[in-house]
Formats: sequence, structure tokens, C-alpha cells
Amino acid sequence: MDATIDRDSAAPGLRRTLKLHHLILYGIIIIQPTAPMSIYGVVSNAARGHVVTTILIAMVAMLFTAVSYGRMARVYPSAGSAYTYVGKEIHPLAGYVVGWAMLMDYMLNPIICAIWCSAAAQNILPQIPYAAWVVAFVLVFTGLNLRGAQTSGRVNALLALGMSIVVVIFIADAVRYIALVARPVGGQWLLPFYDPATFAPGRLFHGASIAVLTYIGFDGISTMSEEVENPRRNILLATVLTCFAIGVLSAVEVYLAQLVWPARVPFPASMVDTAYVQVALRVGGNFLFQLLNATLLIANMGSGIAAQFGAARLLYGMGRGGALPKRFFGVVSPKTRIPRNNVLLLGVVTLVGAFLLTFEKGAELLNFGAFIAFIGVNAAALIHYKFHSQEKVLFPVLSPLCGILVCMFIWLNLSLNAKLLGVAWVCAGLLLYFATREKTDPTAEEWSK
Repeated sequence: MDATIDRDSAAPGLRRTLKLHHLILYGIIIIQPTAPMSIYGVVSNAARGHVVTTILIAMVAMLFTAVSYGRMARVYPSAGSAYTYVGKEIHPLAGYVVGWAMLMDYMLNPIICAIWCSAAAQNILPQIPYAAWVVAFVLVFTGLNLRGAQTSGRVNALLALGMSIVVVIFIADAVRYIALVARPVGGQWLLPFYDPATFAPGRLFHGASIAVLTYIGFDGISTMSEEVENPRRNILLATVLTCFAIGVLSAVEVYLAQLVWPARVPFPASMVDTAYVQVALRVGGNFLFQLLNATLLIANMGSGIAAQFGAARLLYGMGRGGALPKRFFGVVSPKTRIPRNNVLLLGVVTLVGAFLLTFEKGAELLNFGAFIAFIGVNAAALIHYKFHSQEKVLFPVLSPLCGILVCMFIWLNLSLNAKLLGVAWVCAGLLLYFATREKTDPTAEEWSK
């Protein structure tokens, strides 16, 4: 008996080698040190400046949500997914809605990446039409995913290091420009936080609803629970500290940008999507302009490829599990072992979406789904630690309740079109589920209870 136990305990498994600082670094790599740069112009125009304030408001919402993610990772240490938390703690149908909303995020991410990359590529080769760039980037995203290409963690770390170096170069040039050229005095130092000439509460919170995109991806830390030393403590701390670190770094980046290019001089429509690289042109000349433009172009290409990769696997999982028609979504290519149908479908969706949506509308729709997931995770944490768990935690009701309220408030400040389209997406998902569940879902009776 003892020998059997020893052999079982010696069976191979994941090693718990990751410490707290490893998790924080991993979280920053996922989110990227350049996170606020791609959305800077959109948020600035939406909030009439005040980008720093929108970043900080979004950080408050994310910190509460990060606590809930960290707590739920204790309960489900190997799942690490919003739809699992919600499905287990609230109801399977609620979990499906969250999963469907997350699918919208996955599908929209490559669209907004294709839009941004096409605009950035035109900065380099303006003679090539925008439409041609869109087609080229969609083909790259789809082609690489059909081959099963994935970027390793080591490559991601090197990319994050390169981005960090570029950020440091930008900060140094921006500080020099502010000190020698802009020379703000007195209250001008505070205008990025509050400018009475342009301030409007509704526009501020609308900007904050877009600025949340800066933090998207922090929940990926919870997927590493099985490889972390003391996961009950470190997952929670790493998730919160990552959000805080990204928030502070992002606030510094946009604060300097607003001092360089005051919000009272709005960005022309043709520059909104790539506004941050226009700021770089002002502070560092053509060299920094091209360097930052190329850096963000590579970052968004990586995000687009990874998002399309993840969406194809999510569709495959939902198809294999019966939530979507299995004959189309739940199959893989015998030759490449890739869910080819899903990749090709996503390629078409990305191509069409890049022509139908603007970067701003795509970002708002993406955040519609993200906020549904965030509200759901906070609700799951509240229900679990208030009613289902014997574990004592600090503020078991107040913390997730604040997360729900803040996320709901920001969600309500999304544009009306984003909310209408998002609700239509959720309704379409419910119709699809109820239309197919009797044929594909053996647990349909349980879902109806």
C-alpha cells in the first residue's frame, strides 16, 4: 500500500515553481507595456482629453474585479475562466452567456488589430490603399493560424522587453520636450487630470468605458494556478498588483502625451487611431515616430494572431461540447489538426468587420463583452463567499459588490450603438443555444431546471 501511494505521488505533473514576481511579469507581458498607446487617440477624443483620469477610473474597476478573479481562482484552481466561475456558482445558462460574450471579445480583437495595423502600415507606406493593407493583414492572421503558428512565451518575453525599451526611450524624449519646448506652468501640469474648458462627466465616463481595454488580459494569470507556489495567496496578489502596475505605467505614458499634445488641440480624424505615434513624431522626430509605429504594429499583429487563434479554439470547444453545431465548429482538419472551419470563418468575419467597423466602435463592442464577464465574476465571488464557502475573506460582500457597481456604471456609459449591438449578439447566442440544445446537449434537461 505504501509503495503504491509513493508511486502515485511520484506521477509526473505540473511543477509549482512560479513565484509572485514571475506572475506579475507574465501579467505585464500579456497586457503589454504599450497597452494604452493604441487606444490613446480614441479615448482622448471621446473624453475630450482626460485620458489619465479615464485610465485611473478604469483601474479602480479592474482592481475590484482582479480581487474577485483571484478569489475564484482559489476555488477553481485549474479552470481560470469567467464562464466556469459563473456557470458553477450562479447557473450554467449564465455561464453560457458569459462564454458567448467572451467569444465576441475574441472575434472583435483581431478586427480592431487589423484596423489599427492597416492604419499604422499606411504611416510607413501611404501609397498603398487602406483596403489593401486590411486584406493583407487578415490573410497573415488567418494563414498563420491555419498553419498552427503560435508565439512562445520566450518570444513574448523578448517582445515585452523590446516594447519596454521603446517606452523608456519615449518617456525620456517626452520629458526633454516638455522641459525644453512645452514648458507647462502652474495649473497646466494638472490639465491632463482635469481641464475645466473641456470637462464633461458623461464624456469622461464614456472615455473610461473604452480605456478599460488597456487592462484586458489580466485574468490570464488565473490560468497558471497549478504551477504557482502558494496559489491561494499569489494568484490574488499577482492579479491585483499587475492591474495596479499597468495602471500606473499607463497613466504616466498618457500623462506625458497629453502635456506634449494638449487636448484643447484635438487630433484630426485621419490621425485618431494612431494618435500616439503622432505624439512620438513631435517629441522624437521621424526616428521615434517610425520606431514606435513599428513597435505597436508588431504588438497589434501579435495580438490579432493570438486572438484569432484563441477564438478558433473557443468555437471548437463550444462546438465539441454541443453549445454550437458540432458538424461545423467541433471538427479539426485530419491533416493539420487545426479547427480549419473556425479559422476560415474568423478570417471572413475579421475581413468584413474591418471594413464595417471603426477602431472606436470595435473597442466599445469588445468592452461590452468584457464587462459582462467582469460583472459575472464579481457576482460569482459575492455568491460563493457569502453563501457557499466557509472560508473567511476580507469584505466578502463589499469588495465584489463594489466591483459589480463600478463595472455596471462604466458599462452603462458605453455608446448606445455598442449596447444595442452587444445585446443583439447575446440574444443571437441564446437563440442559437435553445435552437440546438435539444439535439446536441445531453444535459438540456438540467439547464431547464
